[in-house]
Amino acid sequence: MRILFIGDIVGSVGRKAVKACLPGLKQKLNPTFIIANGENAAAGRGITAALTKELFEMGIHGITMGNHTWDQKEIFDFIDNEERMVRPANFPKGTPGRGYTFIKVKGHELAIINMQGRTFLPPLDCPFEKADEIVDVVKKRTKFVLFDFHAEATSEKLAMGWHLDGKVSVVVGTHTHVQTHDERVLPQGTAYVTDVGMVGPRDGILGMERVAVMQKFKTQLPVRFVVDEGKWHFHAVCIDLDPNTGLAQKIQLIRKDEDQIIFE
Repeated sequence: MRILFIGDIVGSVGRKAVKACLPGLKQKLNPTFIIANGENAAAGRGITAALTKELFEMGIHGITMGNHTWDQKEIFDFIDNEERMVRPANFPKGTPGRGYTFIKVKGHELAIINMQGRTFLPPLDCPFEKADEIVDVVKKRTKFVLFDFHAEATSEKLAMGWHLDGKVSVVVGTHTHVQTHDERVLPQGTAYVTDVGMVGPRDGILGMERVAVMQKFKTQLPVRFVVDEGKWHFHAVCIDLDPNTGLAQKIQLIRKDEDQIIFE
């Protein structure tokens, strides 16, 4: 059992990177499941029905979201019906969409849970309490559970990793767009990484055009952020799971650059 999880896909450059990298990664790694964070797919802000379809057609099996879930208003037209997409489960009760789902591929089933942190982000319901509630439900159906924690603070992500160690197969951090080099299998068997990284413009700042971001930091004046163009980079993680226990055996970082896309 192998999961390929692709970091936050940012804009058209990010989608171009997925299209360039995914065929080679599928051939080399032969993943059972391919999951991606898609909350920045539409020019860095949310996702549309057309882009959702495009990502699925590339071979992605499931899409997680985050704090930009509602930025494209058309999402309200399809999120309730798209069972392969999850938004943070700790959004208030009655919010459209679902916080967890089950993906089936060739006889295997994976539960995907999406959660959003509260440090430096809106004060949603407690992600730890909600995580416990949902994990208890999904574990009655499958031992294979992927948990995408979309959070700002590294400390909050680490806390969630330790909180869920031994309870889920893998905890991947998303949102901050910089791949961290702390991938490991925790003592009770949960694979963990603080942030998978992003897929998108290599020479911007977190995917945004860098001059505007630099101006914001230098002047504190309002500026309009737009997705950068140019060459891409691609970040993901690959996790091997024990088919008997559902726990992790190995996690490895994947990092590709438009100038170097050889799959050794």
